[in-house]
Amino acid sequence: MANSPTTEKVTPYALLGLTAVTGVVDAVSFLSLGRVFTANMTGNIVLLAFATAHVPGLSIARSLTALSAFLVGAILGGRVMARANPDSQIRFALQAFLLEVAFLLAASFCAIGYRADLLEGSFQPFTLIALTALAMGTRNAAVKKLAIPDLTTTVLTLTITGIGADSSIANGNNPRLARRVGSVAAMFLGAALGAVVTHYSISAALELATAISAVCSVVLFRSVRTPDKR
Repeated sequence: MANSPTTEKVTPYALLGLTAVTGVVDAVSFLSLGRVFTANMTGNIVLLAFATAHVPGLSIARSLTALSAFLVGAILGGRVMARANPDSQIRFALQAFLLEVAFLLAASFCAIGYRADLLEGSFQPFTLIALTALAMGTRNAAVKKLAIPDLTTTVLTLTITGIGADSSIANGNNPRLARRVGSVAAMFLGAALGAVVTHYSISAALELATAISAVCSVVLFRSVRTPDKR
């Protein structure tokens, strides 16, 4: 059964919500887990390179943990989406999103009592890095399969490029401008909110990410399960 018009309408908004989750997660990982990104692998590769060059304050082990866990999550998400056909992609993506919620929930419990000043010599940050990177890798595999333009939920380079390159100033026609600006705004607001909440409680910030991800999944689930009224 093909996706209903309601599902097609709701999906971009759900992905915008997940984009905000990315901002929260990267705020937690970068600010409290040792200058590492667990959602943005472009940034993480750069940080890994810096750590390899012995830049103070960075860790090869933490960056590699994030990269490895993200890859494992992408494999999990890929296996889920491999069973989907064009008409069932959203339903299978929901399974990947629920895995994301589960990993983030586990991370929020693991973060109880965590103190960033005790980063060195503790195994806890590696567990949090692994869980959040697993969540983001699983989701990214599903989002990649959905292939909805300008809604990758983690990478904004091409989105920002599109805003400029396709603008009226560049003799373009501004396609999907609202969606592109929305993606940038969602990431910005998620990161800002994550930074504020992380200052008080890492666990609370991860609980916030879990809640937003869960709400997006529920909204998408309801759109799939509820038939359109004719």
